[in-house]
Amino acid sequence: MPHLTTSDGTEIFYTTQGSGRPVLFSHGWPLSSDAWQVELKLIADAGYQAIAHDRRGHGRSSKTYTGNDMDTYARDLAELVEALDLRDLTVIGHSTGGGEVVRYAAQHGAGRVAKVVTIGAVPPIMVRSDANPDGLPIDVFDGIRAGVLADASQYYQDLAEPFFGANRAGATVSQGAKDDFWRQGMLVNLAAAYDCIAAFSETDFTEDLTALDVPILIAHGDDDQIVPIGAAALRSIELVRDGTLKVYPGAPHGIHGDFRAALVADILDFIAR
Repeated sequence: MPHLTTSDGTEIFYTTQGSGRPVLFSHGWPLSSDAWQVELKLIADAGYQAIAHDRRGHGRSSKTYTGNDMDTYARDLAELVEALDLRDLTVIGHSTGGGEVVRYAAQHGAGRVAKVVTIGAVPPIMVRSDANPDGLPIDVFDGIRAGVLADASQYYQDLAEPFFGANRAGATVSQGAKDDFWRQGMLVNLAAAYDCIAAFSETDFTEDLTALDVPILIAHGDDDQIVPIGAAALRSIELVRDGTLKVYPGAPHGIHGDFRAALVADILDFIAR
């Protein structure tokens, strides 16, 4: 399995499929690059080089105790992009990964990144404060920390329900999809999972969004129960210079089914322009 060893000695697993202009995917918490298996195939089938990595502490990457913060995630991504010498690159991030690719593109991507796509992404900032009254209260994230620490296995099973909107009437997500969410979650190092909660909820991406000088597609489901659209995509689109907002009616946080099909079509259209 291919791995990059970063400058601090962390091993980052990655996979590449296809050839052509590169498209790199960054996954959400507590998942891995396996979350992108369908997208990797479809993007490679369309004539691109599709790349995805396991964030440090997640999946098949090193089970890190340190460096589980957004600056380090972005630096890891920069080292991977440089090692593979990717140029004219589209970076795509879901949830936590959306924050990672925004920070990477803004702070490290000059001369390499051509376009950015975020999906159900955490920017500009999730936690509520005087400056961000529409955010979620810190108690929500304290509850996630408590759940992970007390019984991560059960917590990931429970989280899969709102993640995929399985708790909504008429939901069609399979048990297999929910089981795979649990499987990927169980691969993450507990310390890394715990620290990443602060990384995705308390990191302020406002300056990263305003600094972006490349086109960005901001995609979000309007029934996202994990990263509510009002404090995320609807605020982010106001901060970027060259942004396109795409709202998917009824779509949850997790990417599956009709939401996935429509999203892949929109991504292919966006990166082909």
